[in-house]
Amino acid sequence: MQYSKNFYQIKSNEDIFEKIKEESQTIGYYNLPFQDIKDIKEYAKTVTQKDIVVVGIGGSSLGTYAIHKFVRHNTNEKKIHCLESTDPLDIMTKIKKIDLDNALFIIISKSGTTIETISIFKYLHSLVTMNNANCVIITENNSKLDKYAKEYKIKQFDIPKNVGGRFSVFSVVGLLPLAIVGVDIDNIQNGCKMIYNSFFKKEKYYDLLMEKARFFVENKNRFNINVVFSYSSLLEGFNKWYIQLWGESLGKVNINGTKQGLTPIGLLGPVDQHSFLQLIVEGSRDKTVTFIKVDDFEYDIKIPDISLKHLEELDYLNNLEFNELINHQADATIKTVQNLKDIPNDIVTIDKIDEYNIAKLMFSYELLTSIVGAFVQINTYDQPGVEDGKIILKQIIKEKNGI
Repeated sequence: MQYSKNFYQIKSNEDIFEKIKEESQTIGYYNLPFQDIKDIKEYAKTVTQKDIVVVGIGGSSLGTYAIHKFVRHNTNEKKIHCLESTDPLDIMTKIKKIDLDNALFIIISKSGTTIETISIFKYLHSLVTMNNANCVIITENNSKLDKYAKEYKIKQFDIPKNVGGRFSVFSVVGLLPLAIVGVDIDNIQNGCKMIYNSFFKKEKYYDLLMEKARFFVENKNRFNINVVFSYSSLLEGFNKWYIQLWGESLGKVNINGTKQGLTPIGLLGPVDQHSFLQLIVEGSRDKTVTFIKVDDFEYDIKIPDISLKHLEELDYLNNLEFNELINHQADATIKTVQNLKDIPNDIVTIDKIDEYNIAKLMFSYELLTSIVGAFVQINTYDQPGVEDGKIILKQIIKEKNGI
């Protein structure tokens, strides 16, 4: 008798924990919170340029953008500009805001041959002379871009070979540009360490992350869409980063040849209360919702105690702080969803707007992604589904140019 199967057994939490511990010995992002960042901080102090131009796509820029977006009200006078799209209008619009003679260009490509990054790098080369005074390159050791940096004596930082792009935000990829604009990268590491230690010591975040991951996996066929509903515009960058992390990591074929995948969606409140919330409330029951709130926005501006003609019925808003208003809006949406009793949801509350708290949130999502990947028995860290597109693009361009 022959027997074959196309399903897999969901392993115990202890088995998954052992798998994650084993991964942490070879997958580099786990240990980034403990890296020596002295060289990064020392280089950041030498930067005098006012415009910091990050040239990179996907994992090379999304994490940096997410953290900077969250804490930029506490940064120095330098500005980060992310050039990540080959959209010519986007390129020109952003370049107009940059003083090219007073800019530092940070070129980021792990492979060293990313088409989008190198294309933009070449264009910038045509506008300004690139040298060690205004350019730094972040790439994998011995890549073609690394060889270029060494040939022209341009400052270069290594991306560790065992750190994938979408997991690289806490490496030099994210820490260097953030340090330059005054972000406290020591506090970023502290936030990551807190999550790491709690998980690996089987304390609070071990229980939280294991429970959440197990629910996602056990209910993935019914609730295969995972919504993050963030109640702060400061979390817009986090939402974009989460979508790449979740989608590219978990959409895979597992060890038994079955297709796995959970679909990420990032929403911003209160804006998306007036759009996507209707679909959540009355649409198909195929979604989980994670609400993210900010407890303290630091600013105590109020709705003034004035009455406007014909709008007197809204005077109950008078003297209400906007901090309270947005959290009341979040609570109302949460209550609406919870009252339905058939939409799985949870709530994450960020204590305050600082490096420590955004690092905690992002590192916990990296761990959550790894745990879910271990449960469904996939390679969380590759992306074979996008490689064909890269090959086809190269062929199209070469044929167009008669090569």
